[in-house]
Amino acid sequence: MKAFVVHRYGKSEALRAVDLPEPELHADEVLIQVYATALNQLDSKLRSGEFKLILPYRPPFVLGHDVAGVVVRVGPRVSQFKTGDEVYARPDDLRIGTFAELIAVKEDSVAMKPRNLTMEEAASIPLVGLTSWQALREIAKLETGQKVFIQAGSGGVGTFAIQLAKHMGATVATTASAGNASLVKSLGADVVIDYRKDAFEDHLRDYDVVLHSQDGKTLMKSLTVLKPGGHLVSISGPPDPQFAESIKAPWFVEQVMRALSFGVRRQAKRRRLHYAFLFMKASGSQLRQITQLIESGAIRPVIDKVFPFESTNEALAYVESGRAKGKVVIKVR
Repeated sequence: MKAFVVHRYGKSEALRAVDLPEPELHADEVLIQVYATALNQLDSKLRSGEFKLILPYRPPFVLGHDVAGVVVRVGPRVSQFKTGDEVYARPDDLRIGTFAELIAVKEDSVAMKPRNLTMEEAASIPLVGLTSWQALREIAKLETGQKVFIQAGSGGVGTFAIQLAKHMGATVATTASAGNASLVKSLGADVVIDYRKDAFEDHLRDYDVVLHSQDGKTLMKSLTVLKPGGHLVSISGPPDPQFAESIKAPWFVEQVMRALSFGVRRQAKRRRLHYAFLFMKASGSQLRQITQLIESGAIRPVIDKVFPFESTNEALAYVESGRAKGKVVIKVR
């Protein structure tokens, strides 16, 4: 099969197009013929080596975290899927590799593709959908009537999280450029702050939840817009000791994470706030709930561009440029 691999870590290292054997299929996995995949900032960070402490991949490895396609074979312990099923998934960590013609994914991480989406649209959903779901529902426990600030509203996670928060009955604030204001408003944003002109910390007060996806300075400013008891959920770091414990990190890695997050955890405690770092997990059961929202029309995919498979490097460069509105997708088949 054809695939794009990280040959060695580095920000400027192009992915290599190679021919590989079919993935090994475990008893609890399905083999998916990849019709479409999508790109995320996580792919860029893995390629550059930023997450080696958390995810110690050994090059060469196939990149890619979103897949939509057709089941071509199932393991002997698989009961939920059969050959020919149209599915989508975010593969488990250390079993990624959707920039390829085939991928083996655990049955528990797979869901049937939403009936009202194309393969390209479905491929845009898993990582950002699960990230938003786990941040807002599981960690922050967002409730009807609460206020949530979602940073970078026109990005991949932002476009999904705004819609989910609105569906959950929250008042939603976000940051976006003036050119993207109409987009985020169409998704349900109630308050839109032009980050090029205004500082969000001067306009937002007494929020219940912040979904943080930016840099360290923005992280500390985010604490000031929350009311006591509020939740600051970060998907861009720094990782905290609870996360280290959840992944059973070695002692020295846990100490590094403890040190990296010390400042924000101390400030959060002083303000009586909750800080959590989220590195989302694969989940077929949560994807099935997301499917229901998509099929009901509560949430729609937002796609900027679709690239052909052979242009995977160009697609990754476009994501890294920061200009994409919503998701960037690769059509594999």
